[in-house]
Parts: sequence; C-alpha cells; structure tokens
Amino acid sequence: MQETHNLMIFNLRNLPPLDPLKGFVAAARHASFTKAGEALFLTQSAISRQVQALEGQLGVPLFRRSTRQLQLTPEGEILYRAALAAFAELNDAVRQIAAPRRPAGVSISTSIGFAALWLVPRLSSFQEAHPDIAVRLSADNRAVDLERDDVDLAIRYCAPGDAPAGSHKLFTEALLPVVGPGLRSQLPAAARLDHDTLGQLTLLAFEDAIAHPWFAWNNWLQPLGLNAGQARGHLQFNHYDQCIAAAVAGQGVALGREPLIRDHLADGRLLALAPTRPVPERAYYLLAGDTANEPAVAAFTAWLLGQADTPSET
Repeated sequence: MQETHNLMIFNLRNLPPLDPLKGFVAAARHASFTKAGEALFLTQSAISRQVQALEGQLGVPLFRRSTRQLQLTPEGEILYRAALAAFAELNDAVRQIAAPRRPAGVSISTSIGFAALWLVPRLSSFQEAHPDIAVRLSADNRAVDLERDDVDLAIRYCAPGDAPAGSHKLFTEALLPVVGPGLRSQLPAAARLDHDTLGQLTLLAFEDAIAHPWFAWNNWLQPLGLNAGQARGHLQFNHYDQCIAAAVAGQGVALGREPLIRDHLADGRLLALAPTRPVPERAYYLLAGDTANEPAVAAFTAWLLGQADTPSET
C-alpha cells in the first residue's frame, strides 16, 4: 500500500523517457556528445537529439554549448544530480535481482605506439584463451581518467615515482638505434653507428622529444661524439609507430624502444646499430580501476602481466 501511495504523489507520464535521460547523463558525465555516444554505442547526433528532446519537454536549456566542451546550466546540474542518484539506486536494484551473466568484456586505454607495436600483435592469444570476453581497445596519447572515461585498465608511461598507487610495472624503457634489413645490407658488414655510417643515414625522429628529451637524436649521439647535423637527412613523425614503420621500410634509422620492438628484433624486421641504452626516467605501468576484480578484467590483467613476463607487484 505504501508503494502505491508513493506512486500517486507524481504522475509517471510527466517524467522524461529513460533513453533521453541516459543520453543526458552520459553527455554531462563526459562533457561531450561524441564521447557520450561512444559510451552508449550511439552516434553524436543521436545523443544531441535526445538532449534537445529533453530540453524541449522541460522547457529549459540543460547545457551551455561551446566549441571546447559542454557545461551544465543550473537547471542541468539539478537534473544531473537527481538522475545520477536515481540511476545509481536503479542499478543497485538490477544487480540484486538480475540473473548472473557472463562478463561483458574489458576496456583498456594505452598510447597509439604501445597499442600498434606491442599490444595489438598479442591480442589474438588472449582471444584464443578467452573467446567469451570482448576487448575494447582505446588508443590515445592522452592520459585518460578511468572512472570518467569508462575504462577498466590503462597503460601509463611515466617516471617510477609518478606511478599510480596499486599499478603493476610491466617493463622499463630502453633505447637503441635500429634499421631495416634492406638498409642494413647497404652498410659494411660490421658497421655500427659512427661518423662514417651516420653520414649515410636519414634520422627518423619522434617529435615527442620536446617533452621526453631522451628521444632526441642529439642526446643519443652526443656520448658517441656525434651530432644530428652529420646525418644524411631527417624525417620527423608525430606517432611513434610511424617512425618504426619507416625504419622497417628502410627509410632511415630510428631510436627503437626496446620493449616495444622486441619482436621486430627477434624476427629480423629490425637490426641494431648500437647496444641498448636504458632510460631510468621512464617505465610502463598497468593501472586498474574500480572494476579490477571483475572476472573479465582480472583475466585480462593476468594475461597482460604474463605477456610482459613481470611479477604482479608494483
């Protein structure tokens, strides 16, 4: 009787439909129609139409729209807080009564270079071991917020002292100059990176050297008594995997990140022109969010640590 009385306090027909509310909450959470659409597997325009329909029903604007990002209006803030609380309560109720389901999957965020060179080539082994777990890979060179961006796992490239609490160290960074076999065959048999060979080579540069100076060719060459001006030419790339692809294609010499190109070195796609030099300022870490104990996420974490061949501790 109490439940029936509570329902009589308001008219259900006056409440907004569930789908536009979901679209609104996702847009407010991500401050973006595009990212809200990705989270709900809808287009940006579909989310925009849902929000417009909601604003039309309520008769007030819910967002301040700008070229940079969405901002909630005061009315939008009120609705967002109320909808968030209602959805949280509804989610708890569904979890209590819903029949157990197989894990939906795992989402992982990492840099474009790490994804292309190290992670993607290995994913087939995870799929073979866990065909029932869907994997969503988000490759982006920005550091995502796991909770805000609905990501289960993230791989971070940072200084050891900056590694987030609870993260797992995958491997340390190390660099070495590498060329493709076609270009290597044009050099003397025992050639190393020296004054004579540098003059025959084009330097393939990763433009992130501004933020990470160990990627700068002059920093590598200086201990050898060399400088980048002695090279035959220069090519610069804004994505690291492009730099390595150019080296494999014989377009020049690249500073190879040994953990990422280990397979290339093992199968001869790349050949070293000097010994590996460690970069103590940086390492690769695996960070898990609040979903770390969910079966799919735990399975992917165990697999990833096994692929990196490192202990589980930080």
